[in-house]
Amino acid sequence: MSKSSEISGFYKLSPADRLKIVKEFSGISSEDAELIQSMSGLKLEAADRMIENVIGAIPVPLGIAVNFLINSRDYLIPMAIEEPSVVAAASNIARMARAGGGFHTSNTGPVMIGQIQAVGIVDPHAARMRILEAEDEIVAKANEQDPMLVKVGGGARGIEVKVLDSTVGPMVVTELHVDCRDAMGANAVNTMAEAVAPIIERLTGGRVYLRIISNLASKRLVRSRATFPKETVGGEEVVEGIINAYAFAAADPYRCATHNKGIMNGVTAVALATGQDTRALEAGAHAYAAQSGRYVPLTTWERNEGGDLVGTIEIPMAVGLIGGATAVHPVAKICTRILGVKSALELGEVMVSVGLAQNLAALRALSSEGIQRGHMKLHARNIAISAGAVGEVVDKVAAKMVEERKVRFDRAKELVEELSRS
Repeated sequence: MSKSSEISGFYKLSPADRLKIVKEFSGISSEDAELIQSMSGLKLEAADRMIENVIGAIPVPLGIAVNFLINSRDYLIPMAIEEPSVVAAASNIARMARAGGGFHTSNTGPVMIGQIQAVGIVDPHAARMRILEAEDEIVAKANEQDPMLVKVGGGARGIEVKVLDSTVGPMVVTELHVDCRDAMGANAVNTMAEAVAPIIERLTGGRVYLRIISNLASKRLVRSRATFPKETVGGEEVVEGIINAYAFAAADPYRCATHNKGIMNGVTAVALATGQDTRALEAGAHAYAAQSGRYVPLTTWERNEGGDLVGTIEIPMAVGLIGGATAVHPVAKICTRILGVKSALELGEVMVSVGLAQNLAALRALSSEGIQRGHMKLHARNIAISAGAVGEVVDKVAAKMVEERKVRFDRAKELVEELSRS
């Protein structure tokens, strides 16, 4: 019998009971479960080899989003994030999505772009043609650098060449397209770009400077869509409000920045939990949103013929299961096992589905009850703790501040002092 990620009352359980459910669902070992709950999954020796000048580590809360049905498969999704309400919101919207069949995904394959910049060229347009004529030689040279990647079905696939006008004159940029399979691909692509640079210099008569991967992974797109029956999101009026909120983001970059930030709340939380390059993902997503010359939403929201809400998302998704922190960080490896993904593409499809869910959660709150109502209930606990509350006092102080609509540090401090005296 297949296991379901639809778990009622998951948030009401203790952390230990939640972890027990995750362990049974995903099949992680008892040692893995203990490591997650120890709050010290990364040893100092390992951290010292990951980055420079290490003095320790900073734990980030790790939660589990439930209810996700993606391509007819159930997932429990690890999310590492410090912001309240994100995990709860994603889980709530995933529950609503199940009524419409869950999330459905597709992708363009795991192709990354490496750029080789050549300058000082007398005839840049003719040089572009010479490079294109030598495509087979360039691709062959690139693939010599990573026979293992070629063996598993990846490797350089082809090139594109463009002439750019710049402040220092024309430059010819060769773009090498590399199928990275289950790797994010930065090391492989950079190595290939460096290897073909002498060929580019020979063909152009110019000088090559930059030879590096682009984080605008426009050939590694991942998409997700979901239908939400209007009754599940709160009725026709709420659907109308969500579509109006989306239209606001599409018309105004100031609103759009926050719209897309909400999407990345979900994407980046899964990325951090699984050891991905969060900065590359953020850069790629926002650059993709601005490709038209205007900064636009990464999602779309519309009604279908029945008046139900339909959401879609399409973003670059440069993620990997091989190399990087994913292969080194013990907890990141466990989180990947909890997800149970078999390829980098599957991981990307899960991540964009979470991003779509997160976006709807924000739009729904903004267009109906307002974003602060649910968010501040959770944020109030953080304020209470920072004011010195411990144990049951945390919930009492938080509840009182929410009731008074005064979620502030000074009020929390007063309430802690009052409760300590009583």
